[in-house]
Amino acid sequence: MAYMISILPALLAGTKMTLGVFALTLVGSIPLGMVLSVGLMHRDQPGEFWLKKWFFKCLKAIIEAYVWLFRGTPLLLQLIFVFYGLPLIGIVFDRFNAAIFAFVLNYAAYFAEIYRGGFGAVATGQFEAATVLNLTRWQTLRYVVIPQVLKIVLPSMGNEVINLVKDSSLVYVIGLGDLLRAGNIATARDVTLLPLALVGVIYLLMTLVLTFAQRRIEKSFAYFK
Repeated sequence: MAYMISILPALLAGTKMTLGVFALTLVGSIPLGMVLSVGLMHRDQPGEFWLKKWFFKCLKAIIEAYVWLFRGTPLLLQLIFVFYGLPLIGIVFDRFNAAIFAFVLNYAAYFAEIYRGGFGAVATGQFEAATVLNLTRWQTLRYVVIPQVLKIVLPSMGNEVINLVKDSSLVYVIGLGDLLRAGNIATARDVTLLPLALVGVIYLLMTLVLTFAQRRIEKSFAYFK
């Protein structure tokens, strides 16, 4: 017990770093993913000016390439590239900002695809009904489409959020002292697996809280059938 108390401050400091990466990644990647999904869903409109049509086609192609790149390469590689590679062309981040930058770009790509699937699952007849009711495009999105999309994507979003908690351990590669690194240091120093067992318990507690929050949020959307 005394040993557990002695290593707890280091583990809690690592937990603070893990939660910081987790929270800031969500704050940045969820809205960015939503914006990117709108670009992925763009369709040519009848009578649309050719220059505008060309612009949106190019924009959609760029977003698709971005999603392909960040979903097709390991997050660990992206972290290394951002922190060690970008300085070679004059773009320098400190360790924490490099981690947030890489995590936000990576998870925004996944969220964009999740939201795209959610938007695609909304029946087109609802857009037509909103037009008949004289709702603006923004009103249609806010009151009709987005609530349904959120209900559809919540399970997938929940899985990605839980993955994010575990993926945050990858920041060790650029020297950040997260929870897992703190446990590894204590294990190597004291030659015992107890620190890693405590790390596992802390991760399980964090995912338990997130799972409970996800279930509560899903229940709040239960009125959408």
